[in-house]
Amino acid sequence: MNIREYTEEMEEKNLSRFACINRKSRGRDRDEKRCEIRTDFQRDRDRIIYSKAFRRLKRKTQVFISPEGDHYRTRLTHTLEVSQIARTIARSLRLNEDLTEAIALGHDLGHTPFGHAGERVLNELCSFGFRHNEQSVRVVEFLEKERAGLNLTWEVRDGIRCHTGDIMPSTLEGQIVRFADKIAYINHDIEDAVRGGVISEEDLPGECSDILGRTPSIRINNMIVNIIENSFDNSAVQMSREFLEATARLRKFMFENVYIGSIAKTEEAKAERMIRGLFLYLLDHTELLPDDFQAVIENDGVEQVVLDYVAGMTDHYAVKKFEEVYIPVSWLH
Repeated sequence: MNIREYTEEMEEKNLSRFACINRKSRGRDRDEKRCEIRTDFQRDRDRIIYSKAFRRLKRKTQVFISPEGDHYRTRLTHTLEVSQIARTIARSLRLNEDLTEAIALGHDLGHTPFGHAGERVLNELCSFGFRHNEQSVRVVEFLEKERAGLNLTWEVRDGIRCHTGDIMPSTLEGQIVRFADKIAYINHDIEDAVRGGVISEEDLPGECSDILGRTPSIRINNMIVNIIENSFDNSAVQMSREFLEATARLRKFMFENVYIGSIAKTEEAKAERMIRGLFLYLLDHTELLPDDFQAVIENDGVEQVVLDYVAGMTDHYAVKKFEEVYIPVSWLH
């Protein structure tokens, strides 16, 4: 028996009856030889980590655009924190930790430069709209590996697609990531907002602090424990009603006091104008696109190709391309 087969056998023996095990996976779109060491979900995790889109997350905004301090979150650090929270929950519930980790690491691969500011602009400009979760799936299915895609399993792609929005993931592992994403961004965005002097811990709604805790680490631990207690040996991943309502109130507070209109978001209007200008200009000047993007315009359509190009940019690269397009270069004789 090879190592992968042994691991799959241990999954069947040790994991919860509600876990998604490798031997019951719906598989990949394209058949390929299986690894003798890693399970399919482990391979998916590794393919995501080794992808270009994953590396670009280190230069993409989480909440605060171009912060001076080194300790503010980026989209990459957010992703790693989601993964850690999700793995803790999955292990405690005896669900598939490898599947959970793969979904968590891939959930934001399609996010735009400048965080949700970029997402809003592209959704407004594109005739077919834009959602970062759907773009994340497009990244792993079509755009990575010189447009061959990563050929991930169905369960990982389903979890990535459904980590946000109205449709729930088909696996409990995907449901874990939905919760882990909210736990991470609410609490860590609070921590960054406090660090930046935008709010203080005392500004948070008292009823939320009474229920969830009074520091980010305590809240995260309490929320994780609450999910485990309410989901163990259950066919759904869930919080208690009290914790769910308190989390929703805390999220609403963050939208009203940090995500929209706060001093921390004053640069967003500039970022939105930049993304809008780049997108509209490139629609009319496709010759400025890289050769591999130009090559698929006839097949994918110019709007989709420009969207893929702009959405894949890092903050730094978007600024650089904007300067190339709109800022005059000094003339040297």
